[in-house]
Amino acid sequence: MPIVKGCNLPDQLLYDVDNHIWFEEQADGNVKLGMTMVATAMAGQLVAFTPKKVGRQVDAGKSCATVESGKWVGPAKSIAAGSVVQINEDLVGSPQIANQDPYGSGWFIILKPADWASVKPTLTPGTDVSAKYEAKMTAEGFPGCA
Repeated sequence: MPIVKGCNLPDQLLYDVDNHIWFEEQADGNVKLGMTMVATAMAGQLVAFTPKKVGRQVDAGKSCATVESGKWVGPAKSIAAGSVVQINEDLVGSPQIANQDPYGSGWFIILKPADWASVKPTLTPGTDVSAKYEAKMTAEGFPGCA
């Protein structure tokens, strides 16, 4: 697993580095997504997570959820368009789960992607993400994860 400035970036995931979002392909063709450890460290302790409702459409490059911490409120943007098939209800009740386990129990939504075949090649595989993330963290002046 790549570790960049103390931040874990699991090999098996695909990354939208620009938006700090990870994607994991599911056996049924859907994709699970969430915030990277880098994003949760930058945001600080999450206090609210408001996903789009099941059945709602997510447009490419638009918000699939709103995330709030003590120092930041903003959209979690999905580069993939599609419809929400499941939301992480546990995260709605306890948003700090995303800080504690961003790649496991801290996932955001499961999306039925509209055109995964065209989106997937634009994402960075975990095995190749280190240099891209290190450059982004340096450019943003982010020292790394604690």
